[in-house]
This record gives sequence, structure tokens and C-alpha cells, in this order.
Amino acid sequence: MRLFVALEIPSAVRDNLAAFMKELRALETVSSRSNARWVRQENLHVTLKFIGNIDDAKLDAIRDALSQVKSEQPVELRFRGVGFFPSERRPRVFWTGIEASPNLGPIGADIDARLAKLGIPVETRAFTPHLTLARLEPPGISEKLQAAIKENATCDFGTFRTNEFHLIQSKTRPTGAEYTRLSSFPFAKAEA
Repeated sequence: MRLFVALEIPSAVRDNLAAFMKELRALETVSSRSNARWVRQENLHVTLKFIGNIDDAKLDAIRDALSQVKSEQPVELRFRGVGFFPSERRPRVFWTGIEASPNLGPIGADIDARLAKLGIPVETRAFTPHLTLARLEPPGISEKLQAAIKENATCDFGTFRTNEFHLIQSKTRPTGAEYTRLSSFPFAKAEA
């Protein structure tokens, strides 16, 4: 079973991102360097922790560990700007940036620490909140697409506030990844 922990994105933000991605995909299809695998609109999410393949027997322990993660406040996220990992010169991942409330980092660290007690490896890279829009294999991007992305470098896709994260199962299908929410975990009190 392949699992990850994520924040789900509300439809208003998801629709804004999908419209932007549709414009870029249209540019890409007329280019000779079409190598992007675009994330489907229904699969857009903010990963807090990639768990990976685990034995089904660990599922209850993972759920228990995640239920213990708490924060004083909900998390606020603003989706703004676009960029590449690892760099613009050799892009492998095309993303939109996230400006997050200060408690997102500690929530992610708490998730990581609690799952580490179950033998799930700790993330070695610093947590950089982002939302993957496309994966580029091999690395590279057409000049037309790169120009359009630079033109929209500061684009604002919306904001949202949430007090829960989710444990999600990923299954690889010929049509792409299929995600199923297994559990939800409130980490802060809901606002009145």
C-alpha cells in the first residue's frame, strides 16, 4: 500500500489552478518538446509527508500516530507564483508556491517525527511548501512554455484555511495516479 499525508485543496483554488494549467498545456501541445506529465485537477494536493509503500499491518499504527498531531490554530495557505525544482535550467518539477502560516512547518515536523517512531524514514530535505503542477521527464521545457510561465511568475491562485489533513492511498493506473482518502485528521479546533 503506497501512502502519503496531504492537505486537500478546495474547489475554488483547484479551479483557478486547472484553468492556468489548461492554458499552459495548450502551449505545450504546439511545441516540439512536449515532455510534461501534468497533474490531474482532482489530484492536486499539498503533500506534508510521503510515506511510501507500507505493509497493511502498519496502517492502524500510522492512523494512531497521525491522530496525535495537534496545532493551536488552523493552517492558512496562499497559492502564488510558479517555479521549478531543482532549477529553471534543468526543470524536473513545475510547481506553484505556497505562502503558509507559521504553524505549517511544525505540523509537518510533528508528522515526520511521529511516523519515524514507526520506522518510516525521516525526510532529509527541508520542507518547502509547494504544489506540483507537472513533472518534466526528461528535464526541460519549451521556450514558449517557459516564456508563459515567466509571464505568470507572480500569479495568485487563491487562499484557504484548513484544520485537517488526510492520509491518502496512491494507486498507479495506466491513466495516471488514482488517490483515495483513507482517513482525515483534525489537528486544530474548527472555527465557529
